[in-house]
Order: sequence, then structure tokens, then C-alpha cells
Amino acid sequence: MLSDTFADIVNSLKGMTLGDLLDILLVAFILYSFFRLIKDTKAYQMAIGLGIVLLLFVVTDLGKLYVSHQIIRGFSNFFIIAVIILFQGEIRRFLTALGSPSLIRRFSPRTATEQYDDLFQAVDYMAAHKIGALIAIEKEVSLKSYADRGTPVDATLTKDLLVSLFFPNSPLHDGAVILLDTKIVAAGCLLPLPAQHTLGEHFQTRTRHLAALGLSQETDAPVIVVSEETGTISLAVEGNLERGLDKDQLRTRLQKHLV
Repeated sequence: MLSDTFADIVNSLKGMTLGDLLDILLVAFILYSFFRLIKDTKAYQMAIGLGIVLLLFVVTDLGKLYVSHQIIRGFSNFFIIAVIILFQGEIRRFLTALGSPSLIRRFSPRTATEQYDDLFQAVDYMAAHKIGALIAIEKEVSLKSYADRGTPVDATLTKDLLVSLFFPNSPLHDGAVILLDTKIVAAGCLLPLPAQHTLGEHFQTRTRHLAALGLSQETDAPVIVVSEETGTISLAVEGNLERGLDKDQLRTRLQKHLV
């Protein structure tokens, strides 16, 4: 039985054309990109749930479980709508990444940990002195549209310059700073607020955290937040906000997302 199945698979492979091979590779690339995008997010758990539903659909069909199969089949009519609703943020980031001018990552583990030393020192200083900050790091999806709303800086990233931009009562204190590699592109930038979030009512007045979350939902940029109320360091990535980080934890998280 097993040998017959193996023989059928071999015969099928022999009959494949170049178009069939390209079709398989394209589907594999789309699936890989999508699951890589939703990895470590709540959407990943939802994807597993939908996968289980699909598996039950096949099992009930093969097992001739008519009633169960019809119930799942009725659900499948709304499958496409459910996918669009549940994964709208991930689909938006995926399509935006496809339209990005560069699909090549700019960072390596060395640049992420060494060239951003000034960034980590500045964030650590601002956290210790409760200086509010909002810093977005451009990856593959361009942040030019957001940088254009702010004040051009176009200067090399240094600790002193970054701290001075967020110093209380400075003209650019309330906006976001956008970084590209180790260059400060712009400051005083306005970032989008999230259409929906699960941070709770406590964060309704914390516009920096909401703006960080909003940009991370729209793009692949990691966004650093320093609270001027508590000095807490937070990092927003892929629609998730992780709070209560120290300098070393921030370094580790950024290394993971920038390489």
C-alpha cells in the first residue's frame, strides 16, 4: 500500500511541468511569508484554529460524517470574509511590504547591536529622567509619508541629539522621531492611531503608546516608547505592545526584529 502511494507520488512528479513547479513555489512563498508575518502574534493562534477547522472539513468528508461535514461546510461559505476580518492588519502589512522598494533587509546582528548603542543609551537616559519619547525605526516598509509630516533632520544618530529632540518644552518634543539605519530622518512626526486595540482604558490618554501601536499595525517598523509619567520603556512590533523593558531587553528585542 505504502509503495503504491509512493509510486503515485513519483509518477505525479514526473508529469509536472515548469508551470506546475512555479505554481507550487509561489504558493509556498505566499504561505511562508504570511506565517512568518503573523509569527508570535495573536493572529498565529487564530491561523491554527482555522487550520483545525480545515482539517475537520477534510476528515468529515473522508469519514462520510454527513451532518458534521454540512455544518463545517456552512461555515466555510464565510471563510474568506472571516480571514479578511481576522487578519486585516497582517494582510495590510503583507501587501505594504510587497510594495516596498526594497525587500532586502538592511540590518545584520552586528549593526543592530553595535550601531544602535547611542539609541539604547539615549532611551536608557530618557527612561531614568522620565523624558517622554517616541522612536520609529524604518525597516522594509518606507516611512517617508510619515517623515514628510515632520521636521527634516537628516543627521547622524547620537545620544545627545536624540535626547535634545525629546527634551521637555522643545518644539519637537511631542512628535515621533524616525530613524533609517543610524540616521535621524525627521522629528516631530505624526503617527497613525490604531483603529482598535486591547490596551484598556488606562491607555486612552497615552497617545505615544497608541501611536506606536498604530504604526506597528500599519508597517513593519518597531517603535520605541518612553513614558514621561513612569519612565517605562515599551516596544511596539507587529501590532503588539511589550511594556516594562530595560536597556538590555530592548537591545535583545530589536536585534530579533531588525535582523
